Amino acid sequence: MRPDKRIRIKREPQRGRYDRETIDLILDEALLCHLGFEIDGQPYVIPTLHARVGDKLYVHGSAASRMLRHLAGGVRVCVTVTLFDGLVLARSVFNHSVNYRSVVLLGEATLVEDDEKLAALHALTEQLAPGRWEEARQPTAKELKATWILSLPIEEVSAKVRNGPPEDEPEDEDLPVWAGVVPVHLAAEPSEYDWKRVRDGRLGPA
Repeated sequence: MRPDKRIRIKREPQRGRYDRETIDLILDEALLCHLGFEIDGQPYVIPTLHARVGDKLYVHGSAASRMLRHLAGGVRVCVTVTLFDGLVLARSVFNHSVNYRSVVLLGEATLVEDDEKLAALHALTEQLAPGRWEEARQPTAKELKATWILSLPIEEVSAKVRNGPPEDEPEDEDLPVWAGVVPVHLAAEPSEYDWKRVRDGRLGPA
């Protein structure tokens, strides 16, 4: 099926991906997304957390958030997600690039409530730290009221992927310059102490 022109990849179209498997894998691996929208003629791009459940993407924030209240009013929003996979260093400055996987999702957000809201919070928690939902105290009614969850359908969406080595010009291939890929990964550092134990003077492991 030919993708809609609004999400069709025009620059480097061979890098475009429109299959849900690729799109879902990127959304599920990423920890942050950015929401683009307009208020009174002023564009904004705001980072936030997200999680995918089936054919929906959930984002969350405070009930007092101007952004969420604005988006819940049915305005169009653009969601972007990017995974940075490596520096691509060519023999010429012009051909330097990066390896990446990205998704652009267009749509209108809907405020969710009740059981769906709780399921979305569960998904958002598990996106950050698998297993944490059952380990930590779950939200109270007051905390749920103070939190808004918006849902966007994963329909008008595309991915763009760049991988592989540098693309040197033929005349540059014999230059005495190193060229290749420097992989880049998001990695967590070793866990720090429980700060309550530090505050109470108990510095040993929990």
